Amino acid sequence: MRILVFAPHNDDEVLGVGGTMAKYSKMGHEVYVCEVTSGPQKELLQTEAKKAHKVLGVKEAFFLDLPSVKLRNMTSIEINSKVSAVVNKIKPNIAFIPHKGDMHLDHGEVAESAMVALRPVNNPQLKAIYAYETLSETEWNIPSCDNAFVPNAWSDISDTIELKLEAMKCYESQLKEFPNPRSLEAIEALSKFRGSTICVRNAESFMVIRNIF
Repeated sequence: MRILVFAPHNDDEVLGVGGTMAKYSKMGHEVYVCEVTSGPQKELLQTEAKKAHKVLGVKEAFFLDLPSVKLRNMTSIEINSKVSAVVNKIKPNIAFIPHKGDMHLDHGEVAESAMVALRPVNNPQLKAIYAYETLSETEWNIPSCDNAFVPNAWSDISDTIELKLEAMKCYESQLKEFPNPRSLEAIEALSKFRGSTICVRNAESFMVIRNIF
């Protein structure tokens, strides 16, 4: 299978899907990442990203270099054309996108653009789309029925949590000290909480957007 993960910013893919990416890679599947934006630390962050992706077994990453924090100021066609080009090249069987209700507006823009690119009429091979949670974004927005993250799918990452943490260590510029949510302790704590929901040691949780079986 081909797995495609959309990350609005460098490190979102590790925070939200890192353990599952490593799990798929260990199972022999092809894992791809599309990192949509870049900011003033572009070279540093992309270097860190490549190190993290190596830890997780990512086959290839695409850096679109769109302006961070400014996606809302771009036309839809500008974003959609670049995102669609990646989808058309990879033709994923499973896709992971950011939660549209996250606090950072870039996350919502990427989610919407990804959904356009992943339309079933153009992707008969696509069997599932999942939205992931991102620490310091998903839980910090104004709570409402429209933007709440309500998980209804879980991935047991008990065997890959250490790889997820190792990958996050590669993002030295983004790591913080606990109790900041972007700390190794918070990442592991969330994995334990999500894991306890399904009675496993560590898990990542998702919202099912589309599932064809």
